[in-house]
Amino acid sequence: MEAITHCPVCNHTQFSPYLVCKDYLVSNQEFSIQQCLNCSFRFTNPRPNADEIGSYYKSDQYVSHNDSSSGPVNTVYRLVRNYTLRTKLKLINTLHTGTGRLLDVGCGTGAFLEICQKGGWQVAGMEPDPDARTIAATKLNVDIKPTLKSIGLEKPFDIITLWHVLEHIADIDLALQTLHALLSEKGSLLIAVPNSDSYDAQYFKQYWAAYDVPRHLHHFTPKTIEPLFKKYGFSLVGQRPMVFDAYYISMLSTRYQTGKTDYIKSFQIGLKSNMEASRTGNSSSITYLFKK
Repeated sequence: MEAITHCPVCNHTQFSPYLVCKDYLVSNQEFSIQQCLNCSFRFTNPRPNADEIGSYYKSDQYVSHNDSSSGPVNTVYRLVRNYTLRTKLKLINTLHTGTGRLLDVGCGTGAFLEICQKGGWQVAGMEPDPDARTIAATKLNVDIKPTLKSIGLEKPFDIITLWHVLEHIADIDLALQTLHALLSEKGSLLIAVPNSDSYDAQYFKQYWAAYDVPRHLHHFTPKTIEPLFKKYGFSLVGQRPMVFDAYYISMLSTRYQTGKTDYIKSFQIGLKSNMEASRTGNSSSITYLFKK
């Protein structure tokens, strides 16, 4: 385990306890989430170090790292994913004239890259999990890199995406510096992350599935993500709600809370969260658009 001594956003050194959450996916261990007393950024602290973290991803239910997870919740996840993949492709097509070079960081088994490749984009991917990386490379016939550092800087990317990935990255400083170097001057950076200020997060508290400790190392909000990216030369130019996440996360959260998925309650909380978000902007998950 390693301890964070400085806030990644403001470098402050004093934190307060925020929540204690359990890892329901793999270990059943409890992990603490702390909050910076200066800027309110939240992060898992202490957390597994680089040598330990890999073991916390070893689950057949970790659906982004395999294409065969079963069960009703994962079936719903895949049905919704098929729709959202097309929505994501439409979004990037509005951000760039014609097709170009696209990098998906944390590409998993390559589902998003596959639809982009079929849409005419020249794709590249990064995925640290070796099993998922192999699946993606075979599917796309593209060399998927294991780290950001291993991606060449010779030719910049027009679009860089991180779909629910940034919360997993330990060294945010190095990651954002590298992303800035990899992005073209007129390129677009899309960051999708859970929002721990959302209604469903506040409702489920320690049972909120999107805390997903210890795999999620950082817990973003609209208030804290903009100053973080500003430090590295990025400007926030827009954000979009990820409406389906409220329902999916609520399904997992009810299971963590009671031991059984409550589909009716999940729908009710997801709907309430989206209704609140239409007023406050605090969606369960948000896609942020950054430019240099």
